[in-house]
Amino acid sequence: MEMWDAINGGWLEIKRFGAGAASREDLARFLRLVQESSLRFDGSAYRTMLRSDAYWFSRLGVFMERADNTARILDVKYHLLLPAQEHVGGPLDYFQWAAILRSVSALTAYHWVYRESLKPWLIADLLILKDQMPRSLASCYDNLVRFLDAIAHAYGRQGPAQRHARTMHARLEHSRMPEIFQHGLHEFITEFIVDNNRLDAAVTKQYLT
Repeated sequence: MEMWDAINGGWLEIKRFGAGAASREDLARFLRLVQESSLRFDGSAYRTMLRSDAYWFSRLGVFMERADNTARILDVKYHLLLPAQEHVGGPLDYFQWAAILRSVSALTAYHWVYRESLKPWLIADLLILKDQMPRSLASCYDNLVRFLDAIAHAYGRQGPAQRHARTMHARLEHSRMPEIFQHGLHEFITEFIVDNNRLDAAVTKQYLT
């Protein structure tokens, strides 16, 4: 009931915007509404759902999508947001990195963890390798392994999905930012997105077909 109230209430509020936002302020209010509605729904699910396969599958969707979104946000900033005439570390670069961190509710966490001004390699470290950060790739895969193991225990069998999730989790655990930047951040993220999609396909094949 609480989940239904959250998603239905969010839908009714969003419909009030009609054809779209008329100004930047309206757009900001709309995006805040979407964020708050999502948080209400996610919180309702976390607080009220029976810990059974329905809950575990819902969590798989949350963390696979979260990992994909975090990876794409990082990749967009790294390649597209900074104009060619701007210098890395300049005012525009700083503002854009701060906006990226705010978009994933991580700006305060960044300053708490690193106690430094914004640096691209530290932001990448936070959003890729820090498992204390809920939006990080490492945290997402820590949760994906846990929920896939819960499903395997309930169903009495392991499979390719569990093995693939553990492989990706181990790769993130043993990665270090200097090696990632040496290999290429874009290449690392691209490989991650492809492998994350493979996990999606493995879960679908193993459980839903």
